[in-house]
Amino acid sequence: MSEALIPSPPEAERQKLLHRLRRLEGQVRGLQRMIEEGRPCHEVLTLLAGVRGALEGIGEIVLEEYLLECQAEMSRGEIDTKAILDAVRLLR
Repeated sequence: MSEALIPSPPEAERQKLLHRLRRLEGQVRGLQRMIEEGRPCHEVLTLLAGVRGALEGIGEIVLEEYLLECQAEMSRGEIDTKAILDAVRLLR
């Protein structure tokens, strides 16, 4: 398996991921505007917490897809556990 590519999730899941990423992109732009406008720190931190949570959720979905692919590859003897551990560490 190429480490540069993530496994392709089913099309419906891929579309959900892309939708979440676009929403996240909008939230990050919102953060930029809030900083430019000098909005209260509490408001900025609240949105920042939402962005962080959304990003972590996306990472968990991608990791889950990766692990499903790794499970198939391990059964064929094509991947070692170090590659899996490296992927989990990246998410942390």
